[in-house]
Amino acid sequence: MNRVARYVATEADMEALGTGLARCLRTVRLIYVHGALGAGKTTLVRGMLRGLGYTGAVKSPTFTLVEPYALEGVTFYHFDLYRLNDPEELEHIGVRDYLAGQGVCVVEWAERARDLLPAPDVAVMIESVQTGRDVTLTAHTEAGRACIAGLA
Repeated sequence: MNRVARYVATEADMEALGTGLARCLRTVRLIYVHGALGAGKTTLVRGMLRGLGYTGAVKSPTFTLVEPYALEGVTFYHFDLYRLNDPEELEHIGVRDYLAGQGVCVVEWAERARDLLPAPDVAVMIESVQTGRDVTLTAHTEAGRACIAGLA
């Protein structure tokens, strides 16, 4: 299965979807999260972190570009590239080191990096609709396919 579509009615439902995604974050290493401002990208990421046992505040690293979370058994890197002025800035923060490591990288606004990032295991598209959000998860690797099959 390469694609799963879900309707998400509430913020709590978006967080629950993230919690479901967290179950496969030991095998999936790179996730892109796409959507307009306010679509629920950071809420989805918060759900992933909750699913990994993190109980603290989760904020979007809009100004720092990356926020690391050292969790039991996994390091989670939350990237927000919205304010990225030049894709070369990623080289200065050591993006290749993050990607080559053993951690999980979740990237909001990955399209701003142009071709500096590899294809993700899973890409998530969040679109606002009248009463909620349409969320489409697309797998780009075998690990990604196994992950989203578990959500179907």
